[in-house]
Amino acid sequence: MGESRQSYLVAAASAVSLLREPTVSAAWNKPSALTEFSIAGLAGHLAHQLVRIHDVLAQNGEVQEPIELIEHYSRSPWVQAGLDHESNVGIRRHGEASAAEGPEALAHRAQALLDGLATALPAEPADRVVYLPWSGWSLRLDDLLLTRLVELVVHSDDLAASVGIDTPELPASVIDPVVELLAQLAVHRHGATAVIRTLSRAERAPATISAF
Repeated sequence: MGESRQSYLVAAASAVSLLREPTVSAAWNKPSALTEFSIAGLAGHLAHQLVRIHDVLAQNGEVQEPIELIEHYSRSPWVQAGLDHESNVGIRRHGEASAAEGPEALAHRAQALLDGLATALPAEPADRVVYLPWSGWSLRLDDLLLTRLVELVVHSDDLAASVGIDTPELPASVIDPVVELLAQLAVHRHGATAVIRTLSRAERAPATISAF
């Protein structure tokens, strides 16, 4: 199995464990660390990163020529949109809907998806391309897994911070590709000089080099 697939499964397993944390269920209806996201909605969004992969693997139709990851993020409206943009409102609503049956049901569904993906992903061809119906274009499966890896890592930190526990520790095989992609996106958005200054010269650093 390719490294990206193994890294995704490791991060997904960590996320499922986080969803089972008693502190998450205890704070279920409280606000999260993310503006306008409840703990429940954030947990639902975290679990949805398994749903996405399950759904695209089930497709049997034709796919388009895959685009590159930088173009994928450039095309995605949520990346630089405000909180009130329909894309971000829709993400929050979907997270809340996913969590509507409560923390135990959400964690159970996430575990079932993880079990299925642990079998399905190693069997997928190395050059598998998948269509993203929510976006309208195609990506290489391993590139899509990297986007979900970012989501799993970032939102696991968000959820842990929201309930006052330590962020789950993940191996370098998970963290390194996430940091690399975020750095590439930050350079694409802000330019190389801004990123270099932030990492090396605090006195000349811009206010932000956020990738999103």
